[in-house]
Amino acid sequence: MKTAVILLITGIVFVGFSSLAVYEGDGGDPAPGDRGLSGPGTAAIRFPYRKAGLTEGQAAAHLLSRFTYGAGPGQVDAVVQMGLEKWFAQQLEGNLPDDSLGQVLDRYDALKLTNEEVVNTYPRAGQVVRMAIKDGVINKDSVKIDRKEYRETLQAYMQEKGYKREQDLFRQFINQKVLRAAYSQNQLREVLTDFWFNHFNVSITKNDCAEFIPAYERDVIRPSALGSFGELLLKTAKSPAMSYYLDNFSSSVALPEGQMQEQARKNRGLNENYAREVMELHTLGVDGGYTQQDVTQAARVLTGWGVYPMNENGKGIVERFSEDQLARRGFVHEGDFFFNANRHDKGEKKVLGRTFAAGGGYEEGVQLLEMLAFRPSTAAFITRKIAVRFVSDNPPQSLLDKMAKTFREKKGDIKQVLITMVTAPEFWSADVVREKTKSPFELAIGAVRSLHGTIEQPYQLYTWVTRMGEKKYYYQAPTGFPDKGTYWINTGSLLNRMNFGLALASGRIPGIRIDLDEASAKKMGVIIGSPEYQRR
Repeated sequence: MKTAVILLITGIVFVGFSSLAVYEGDGGDPAPGDRGLSGPGTAAIRFPYRKAGLTEGQAAAHLLSRFTYGAGPGQVDAVVQMGLEKWFAQQLEGNLPDDSLGQVLDRYDALKLTNEEVVNTYPRAGQVVRMAIKDGVINKDSVKIDRKEYRETLQAYMQEKGYKREQDLFRQFINQKVLRAAYSQNQLREVLTDFWFNHFNVSITKNDCAEFIPAYERDVIRPSALGSFGELLLKTAKSPAMSYYLDNFSSSVALPEGQMQEQARKNRGLNENYAREVMELHTLGVDGGYTQQDVTQAARVLTGWGVYPMNENGKGIVERFSEDQLARRGFVHEGDFFFNANRHDKGEKKVLGRTFAAGGGYEEGVQLLEMLAFRPSTAAFITRKIAVRFVSDNPPQSLLDKMAKTFREKKGDIKQVLITMVTAPEFWSADVVREKTKSPFELAIGAVRSLHGTIEQPYQLYTWVTRMGEKKYYYQAPTGFPDKGTYWINTGSLLNRMNFGLALASGRIPGIRIDLDEASAKKMGVIIGSPEYQRR
């Protein structure tokens, strides 16, 4: 046991403390170019780490620190034996078998539900109250009379109807996030899923969109994390989670006086939230060369983009006409997405110098998003964010230029941008090795992985991540969490990180099993909480 602990501690120090000083290789490493990366859409390419003075083992440690949630015991050696380029090629494909993880995730039944099934199984608390009042089970003044009886009546009503608490849905969703990060063989896909979710951020704090967030990550973000940026942008624009989060579901052409009742008129009108954020945060960047007029015109282009009704409320037009009849009238129904032609502004618009002729419909929204996805400003903005995530908080301009060029030439192919980044000398420079600060989630998952821990209660780990300052899926602003070391590290957060390290190593986090004796646990707790371990 003691020998195993010594080896384990050595591995931790290597990954988290002094990775450039522990593994020096045996002197027989292949020369640069002996191992290359090849795969669909790529020529054989090589990592120029030796020019930066790194051995193959040191380079493997750097690679793992950037494209995984942390190396497990022996993983650096395993990557060296496989070949760095081959390992990276496998991660780019993102389809390694995850059978064991899949068996664990199978117990989370809510994660398999469609959005419509979620809506009708996990209604929001306010909806349950309104339905109970409508069905005569309670009256609106019941809560003022007897809170306990009120709660018990509502619980009985939910049980009778087969409804479940929305919080149970979120707990399952959060649990799978922790387990995937800790145990998936496709680590790069998980890291990029986190990156893109943060880029196209939505938040559970906004009630209207909360119930759609599990499917948003499952069906929109994760499958497209290594694909085309343009396709990812379009999918997010069509998703119920984004539509409700940034209010585009309510955006419509305003009808003139006399054509509708006053209350209905109040519910009609242009909403610019999504149009503004899709330019400022999703594509062009705040300095991307657009004006307020462009925002307004883009919002007009995107009127009518919304969500297909998923329960009895709001069925309206979709019940009166068949799918074919709706399609002939210019309506579009694709999964949960619904383009309502009656709510669309059919006038002429002009965005960023491009004119959208009068009489257009759904297709002009697609054209707008495609135009935004591949503008030079977008290439520069998106590739900088990628470089900040994977290289350093202040990536060199020479690297950014290369990545932006690839983005433009390869039409937003995410894999090709990553290949350009990882094959550039700047990626391997001593200036960027261990330059990034771990987020609380990266720290927690990385520590468990490096200790070969067993996670039986994922939510307990999430609670610690929240305590350290990163409440996943609850960040309110559309910007997502800042990706800067200065955001994560302050006196209070360092204390919480130290406490986490001690609690984890000593086995005091319920449902997280770490196999260390008392002496080793104390050493590991100090290491995990130390300032040096906070870097990757």
